Amino acid sequence: MDTRPRLYLCTAFLCGALLTLGFKDLYPDLERRFRRRRVTADSIAGAGLASKDRIDLEDHTRKNRTDDTHEVDIGEGIEACVGNTPLFRIKSLSEGTGCEILVKAEFLNGAGGSPKDRVALNMIKTAEEQGLLTPHSGDTIYEGTVGSTGISLATICRARGYLAHICMPYDQAAEKSDLLLKLGAVVDRVPPAPIIDPMHFVNRARNLAADHTADPTRPGRGYFADQFENPANWQAHFEATGPEIYQQCGGVLDAFVAGAGTGGTIAGVAKFLKPKLPNLRVVLADPQGSGLFNRIKNGVMFDALEKEGTRRRSQIDTIVEGIGINRVTANFEAGRELIDDAIKVKDEEALAMARWLAEKDGMFVGSSTAVNCVAAARLARQTGPGQRILTILCDSGTRHLSKFWTHAGNIGGKTDSRLDDIIGI
Repeated sequence: MDTRPRLYLCTAFLCGALLTLGFKDLYPDLERRFRRRRVTADSIAGAGLASKDRIDLEDHTRKNRTDDTHEVDIGEGIEACVGNTPLFRIKSLSEGTGCEILVKAEFLNGAGGSPKDRVALNMIKTAEEQGLLTPHSGDTIYEGTVGSTGISLATICRARGYLAHICMPYDQAAEKSDLLLKLGAVVDRVPPAPIIDPMHFVNRARNLAADHTADPTRPGRGYFADQFENPANWQAHFEATGPEIYQQCGGVLDAFVAGAGTGGTIAGVAKFLKPKLPNLRVVLADPQGSGLFNRIKNGVMFDALEKEGTRRRSQIDTIVEGIGINRVTANFEAGRELIDDAIKVKDEEALAMARWLAEKDGMFVGSSTAVNCVAAARLARQTGPGQRILTILCDSGTRHLSKFWTHAGNIGGKTDSRLDDIIGI
């Protein structure tokens, strides 16, 4: 029997199937081409043009845009780099104490590299809202500071159209004033003096601001930022630092430890966290020479033989910068009643902790961070294992090379430090 008809039939069937599949894929494209030509012809006719006339179409949409693009959150200026700093666990202190010792890396704020970025930005924004500052008008911001606030102000002033005039004691690390000059600030280095002296660095800044405003020959106004008394200080930490800590810790935290200079950080964070975490312990870390330890422990800055606020002696010498003070400030008082305890830290303990963190964790920290970490580790030993304790990593040791780290020295190849030798428990 001849099988060729069957073969022809099968071949025809296969060819038809392949043609159908090919036309299925080709048809939509043909249809689109037909409709495009028809629309183009209609448009040309409507415009009164002949179909043979050449029309060049240009794509003015954003180049390289794809169908899966989406809106992104791009910050505006260096101010966008302030806040939302990371939080991490210090391995050596956690392992050495049996507690979870966390630090919030405030040295990673992107303007001045310290928690003072938050304060400087909020003080400036608040003054702008109150009509006390106008960008690019010649207004100058004056402040008395031991360094970090000045650096943050100098950076953000330039970013927002102001000049900065910083007054600071001449015994502070030279690299701070050098950096201020590089940032375009005017720097007055004045002799250390008690707060009742008109030449105290804070009083000098206040007076210079008033003189600027009163001088009709000078452009703009003088604005005294007043970080020690300005409520925008603690409010910056209440509105941002505290909420960040709560979120990053998942609402689980047993203790918060921080030093205080103006007092804004410890007050603002405590005011936010305490209502949410009623069992949270807030502990002050205070360097030698500061009166805040006595303020928390005994309710007064000095002993009964000295009337508070009239002391003429300068603060006891300490190599720690940025925290510790011998007077009451509005920012510290805003949260004082929420502080449960205080731990005093000696200079040699802070130096040993700075060396320890470099040796064990590769962390090169400044003096105030070293004080915070001594207090956090000591609190961990006092309370026992299993606690979660958080403190602040304030700034890098690169701002403390000529003073604090000169005393601390090089760690070299040392690897045998003992935590017990540092915290004394």
